[in-house]
Amino acid sequence: MKTTSTTDLTIRRAQERGHADHGWLNSHHSFSFADYYDPAHSGFRSLRVINDDRVAPGRGFGAHPHHDMEIFSYVLEGALAHRDSLGNSRVLQPGQVQLMSAGRGVTHSEFNPSADKLTHFLQIWILPRERGLAPTYTEWHPTVEHATAPKVLLISPDGRQGSATIHQDADIYRLRLKTGESVTHELKPGRGAWLQIADGTLAFNGVELATGDGASTEIPGLLTFTATGPVEALLFDLK
Repeated sequence: MKTTSTTDLTIRRAQERGHADHGWLNSHHSFSFADYYDPAHSGFRSLRVINDDRVAPGRGFGAHPHHDMEIFSYVLEGALAHRDSLGNSRVLQPGQVQLMSAGRGVTHSEFNPSADKLTHFLQIWILPRERGLAPTYTEWHPTVEHATAPKVLLISPDGRQGSATIHQDADIYRLRLKTGESVTHELKPGRGAWLQIADGTLAFNGVELATGDGASTEIPGLLTFTATGPVEALLFDLK
C-alpha cells in the first residue's frame, strides 16, 4: 500500500490559530469562528469548528440554541457539565465524549462545575449529512481496555465498536501513544484526514507536530503516527 508522503500534508500550527481571551474563557480556533475570520481556514470537508477551550472555575456557556450541526466535546482536563432541551444533564470527565445532533433545533449549556479547577476541552462542530433531522444525544465513555489502547474509535455513523453516533460519514478516533509507539490508518480514495494534537508530540508521516497543531491530507494511502513523546490526539476520517 502506498504511504502518503510528507509533501502531501497541509500543516496548521498551533500559533497560527485564531485566539480569543474573554477572561473566563481562553479559546484557540483552528477554523474561522465568531469574531475570528480567516477565509483560508474555514473548515475541512464537513469539519467546521475545532475550538481548544479553557474555562475558568464556575464559568461556562449559558443556554443557547443550535440547529443543523453535529457538536461534540472531548474533555482533556477537569469536568464539563452539559444540559440541553432534550432533557440530558451530564458531567463529563477527562477522556469522555458527548455528541449532540442539533438537528431541527436544540438549546444547551456547558459549564465548568468546579469551584477551583480549570476545564480544558475540545469543542468540535461537523456538518450533518442532511438538514432538519430530529435532535439526538449520545456519549462515549472509555472502558478499562480503552485507557491504554493506542487507537480507539470514538464516533462513527453506525455506532460500531460502541462509538457515539454521528449523522455524517465521519469516523473519529482517539490516539493515545507512549513515546516511540506507532499506529497506522488507511485513508481510502475520496476521503480526507485531519489530525488534531490535543497534548504532546508525534510525527505524522515524518512531520513533527506538537500540542495544538493540526495536519490534513486528501491523498489516499497509509498514514503513520509515531509518538516522539507521550501524546493524545484526535484523528478525523471524513467523506
